Amino acid sequence: MSDTPLLFDRRLLRQRRARFADEIADREVLIAHVAREIAERVDIMLRPFPRALDLGAYRGRLGQDIAALKSVGEVFYAESVYAYAARCPGPAVVCDEDLMPFANGVFNLVVSGLALHRVNDLPGSLIQIRRALAPDGLFMAAALGSNALSELRECLLEAEEEIEGGASPRVSPFGDVRAYGALLQRAGFALPVTDVEDVTVIYPSPRELMREIRALGGGNVLTARSKKPLSRRSLARAEELYRTRYGTPGGKVTATFQFVFMSGWAPDPSQQKPLAPGSARARLADALNTEEQSGGAKASFPHSKSKT
Repeated sequence: MSDTPLLFDRRLLRQRRARFADEIADREVLIAHVAREIAERVDIMLRPFPRALDLGAYRGRLGQDIAALKSVGEVFYAESVYAYAARCPGPAVVCDEDLMPFANGVFNLVVSGLALHRVNDLPGSLIQIRRALAPDGLFMAAALGSNALSELRECLLEAEEEIEGGASPRVSPFGDVRAYGALLQRAGFALPVTDVEDVTVIYPSPRELMREIRALGGGNVLTARSKKPLSRRSLARAEELYRTRYGTPGGKVTATFQFVFMSGWAPDPSQQKPLAPGSARARLADALNTEEQSGGAKASFPHSKSKT
């Protein structure tokens, strides 16, 4: 779809994710959280969605939550790893999230939970999603935001720098809420909306946190990653730093996950349009309880004088 440099080694990502297929059902806390949130948001739309797609489905938890809604009809699943697609409850296709094999306008709803932050061509993926939607179809997704796993990123970099005398990224980068919003607009979605949620999760140990991240496809699969594995000394030091800074009184550790929720609609003539310039029926000056000034004058907000 574009000449975007390959940020992620998708082949390596698929291989690593496949190793955790048998235990993904036990590691669905984060997936279940965003699935419930997205399903609630879809439900309040109060409109029918006869055909839906769960893109980057893992084993289909989000799609199942969507399918349980009265407003949603048939649900299809798309997953880049065969071992996960085989575990989805309905019709499933194996494909990358930025190489979708669907015809234009075949879905009324496309949802995605914790998958789009790991694609190489996110602008291209969003364009394909918009094209796969029928006019006035809805796209709703959650992806990891820039503040996700900040504690782990900090401790790994500091430990490797201290032990090895240099450091390379060990946690993949994630986009911020403004970047996701800009990409929705660039892809041609109408009425784009993004918002962010920070969630703190408690894990038994830093090692268990890292294992869950790998299971969810969040390990280091950067194309420009260091091919040298993290040494045992560096890993032990990172765990020590993590426990010291982010440990709980009970001996566990905390981790921050930032979720960026995004939504947009396939364009349709029936949708709301912004008012044309000069068509307002009320004066802004009246609403602000101030005096209207010319463009050359210095504007100010209304204020009250203090009494002495």
